[in-house]
Amino acid sequence: MTSSRPLCFVLMPFGTKPDASGALIDFDAVYNELIGPAIREADLEPLRADEEMTGGIIHKGMFERLILCEFAVADLTTLNANVFYELGVRHAVRPYSTILLFAEGRRLPFDVSMLRALPYRLDDSGRPVNLPRTQAKLADLLEAARAATPDSPVFALVPGWKAPEVDPATTDTFRGHVADADHVKARLAKARRQGADAIRGVESEMGDIGNQDAGVVIDLFLSYRACTAWSDMVRLYGAMSATLRKTVMVREQLALAYNRLGETETAERILNQLIAERGPSSETYGILGRVYKDRWEKAARAGDTMMSDGLLNKAIDAYLKGFEADWRDAYPGINAVTLMELSEPPDERREQILPVVRYAVERRIASGKPDYWDYATVVELAVLGGDEKRARTALGQALASLPRPWETETTARNLRLINDARMRRGGLAPWMREVEDELERVGARTTLSA
Repeated sequence: MTSSRPLCFVLMPFGTKPDASGALIDFDAVYNELIGPAIREADLEPLRADEEMTGGIIHKGMFERLILCEFAVADLTTLNANVFYELGVRHAVRPYSTILLFAEGRRLPFDVSMLRALPYRLDDSGRPVNLPRTQAKLADLLEAARAATPDSPVFALVPGWKAPEVDPATTDTFRGHVADADHVKARLAKARRQGADAIRGVESEMGDIGNQDAGVVIDLFLSYRACTAWSDMVRLYGAMSATLRKTVMVREQLALAYNRLGETETAERILNQLIAERGPSSETYGILGRVYKDRWEKAARAGDTMMSDGLLNKAIDAYLKGFEADWRDAYPGINAVTLMELSEPPDERREQILPVVRYAVERRIASGKPDYWDYATVVELAVLGGDEKRARTALGQALASLPRPWETETTARNLRLINDARMRRGGLAPWMREVEDELERVGARTTLSA
């Protein structure tokens, strides 16, 4: 059940994001350690935007939160376009109870610089500091907002502008939907540990997918991905609302599912269309690189040398474009370097790119929220560099990150390709196979226990 306390909607980025200078900020830490506790201290119930789950789209549930939540907090630190759009909507319909904050040392644009905003401090890792003091200040601002003093420039500067009247029943229904969405997400979290059949069971009780909360539908979509239920992802995509089907993240993951099902032409078409519409991105090119990589392996197994050479070059090119689109994303970078190692002879460009990939993943790990892929990237870099100690250390860290079966399978597959190439050249050390074998064993155990 949702708390009876007033809801406070939080508008902010998710995860670790760069500011204008390129410095990384851990927004999950900002929320969990600063904003969330301050909201609860003010006797309000925090409700965070689900942009991470919905690919940043402004959907029906988002508008409901902006209009119907009694309070709101907006973090303007990175000048995120979605946050500013949402703030504009909020200021247009709510004359008061919207609090602004930003990280010290960042300049706010002219349009909002005249508005009162609370600064907070970050340490070198991008996490908030001086927590008790800043929490107290934010809680005080939220408490003061109960006095209904206008803070919206729209209401302050446009004479006669009135807030829309909302039927109390609409607000009650909204709070019920929030409670229902939280309940379904909790059930999906449990179902992911049980397997695809359990996820299907949750879906069967959700009713018409097209009318469900966008965040819940995306959670369901990614739950199927976590269990390698690729066909279910394709099926679910067809049941989504038109708005969700158009989002970049959903289309990228749909392409991933098609590729895993062997429908590589469909996957390639989806990804190339995305690139044509939205421009280059590390994620889109990373998945496209995987499509060409899979085709290359198939051609190589069939002994089609000319075809395999061409596909290997296409895969390297796609991964390189992904890394160039955002060098902070090490995933396409490590794949480009790995495939360059497999070229005959090895592509000399790998020596230039490898240190940049290493720096990118080291900075992400230093940000304080590394995941399986970060450590797996270090494993691959260590194998490429012949560093046994580092490879084994990173392997332990990767396996301790609770990887999903398909993740360890992907890393083991990359190492197998590297090790096979090293063996042909007479440069394979026994420990390199041991690291590969351990990843395969863990992936097999995880699959059997799912």
